[in-house]
Amino acid sequence: METKNIDPKRELLLGAALNVLHRESQEWKDTIYFWKDETKFFANLLSKKEATPSEYGKMLKNLDQIHEDLFDYLSDDITAHEKLLSRLIKGEKGLSDGAYREQHRKLGDRMDLFSKDFKEFKKMVFGYAKKL
Repeated sequence: METKNIDPKRELLLGAALNVLHRESQEWKDTIYFWKDETKFFANLLSKKEATPSEYGKMLKNLDQIHEDLFDYLSDDITAHEKLLSRLIKGEKGLSDGAYREQHRKLGDRMDLFSKDFKEFKKMVFGYAKKL
């Protein structure tokens, strides 16, 4: 039997009023903007440090992947999610509160996963910078 980890905070939020879910979406966007600034800092840090081409290239490749995932996909999906909320609040026919909440849960899961991956990337950059 497969067990599923349940985050009580997330489950509670998913049952909350739509304005609470809207606020969480806004917090996700704020987090993304902060991560954007961090990636600029890391790029600047790495460009100032001397590194072998393979190490430097690997880090820049990871940084580029983060940039692509973060800015091109996750942020756009949150914006689309917010537009869906607007249509739901206006009472547009054919939209489901439950479907919106499920989409919100999936976006939250993606934010959590990306946050973990980004933390690992930061550890790699900081570990590398300490060695120089």
